[in-house]
Amino acid sequence: MSLPDVLRSRLALPVVASPMFIASGPALVTAQCQAGVIGSFPALNARPAALLDDWLHEIRESNSTFAAANPDLPVGPFAVNQIVHRSNDRLDADMEMVVKHEVPIVITSLGARPEINEAVHSYGGIVLHDVVNDRFAHKAIEKGADGLIAVAAGAGGHAGTLSPFALLQEIRTWFDGPLLLSGALAHGRSILAALAAGADLAYVGSAFLATHEANVVEGYKQMIVDSHADDVVYSNLFTGVHGNYLRGSIVASGLDPDDLPTSDPSAMSFGSTDSKAWRDIWGSGQGVGAVEGVVSVADLVGRLRSELDEARAGLDAKLA
Repeated sequence: MSLPDVLRSRLALPVVASPMFIASGPALVTAQCQAGVIGSFPALNARPAALLDDWLHEIRESNSTFAAANPDLPVGPFAVNQIVHRSNDRLDADMEMVVKHEVPIVITSLGARPEINEAVHSYGGIVLHDVVNDRFAHKAIEKGADGLIAVAAGAGGHAGTLSPFALLQEIRTWFDGPLLLSGALAHGRSILAALAAGADLAYVGSAFLATHEANVVEGYKQMIVDSHADDVVYSNLFTGVHGNYLRGSIVASGLDPDDLPTSDPSAMSFGSTDSKAWRDIWGSGQGVGAVEGVVSVADLVGRLRSELDEARAGLDAKLA
């Protein structure tokens, strides 16, 4: 199956920048799109809810203006992430804004709901659903999702436990549609590996936290730079769903990262900026060892592109 037109857009890099709670806002998303990747943000980041209308208008206008002034440069489309879990009491109102602005790509998380997919399809948009195993992948496609985001071990925030190679392989045995890979992708070599393993696009998150445009405190950005894979802790304490978090932020909150209690999954909680996750407990993927400094989004995309080109050339030489 060929990719939908929106995913075949001219890009500088085959990357979707993942939506990050608190961090992703219009400044980050427009910088990502204008650097030539697909930018995204969680609808819940727009607070109060009425601000979502303004954000969507701002993103569209900024990208259109940039594209008109720079016709030779690729400008990526944008995506909005919707938490479709029943605890999200904003979902219906946020979906009205998504439909009003005809958001080209909607990323759904924590549940697959046919009515959400149908709403996006009503204006020609596509839905990508994130999954942590093959069973959830089947359910998402059966309920009308257009593509999948395989969230493998090592991904920032809510993450799975499966090897990316195992997860991609299982999904590719039956699904030939759009497939993205998430999990410790912070270097051009990793992007090439994702493509070689069967993904159409790489899903990159944590590296964008250490950018000037990310809406997080400077201490968070510096901790991303200073951390390595073994500084990432996997726990379900903070939201009820297992995810990856920076050890240093857990310690700073007065908790022992090596002795965290287990949360009750039935008490899932998402979207409150008053909660410790993600305001105080900082999410991160295991790929942070590749992040060496706080830079602009344009510089980060440039680095990833150079690394990808170098990795491709190196692979060609090895296979020659």
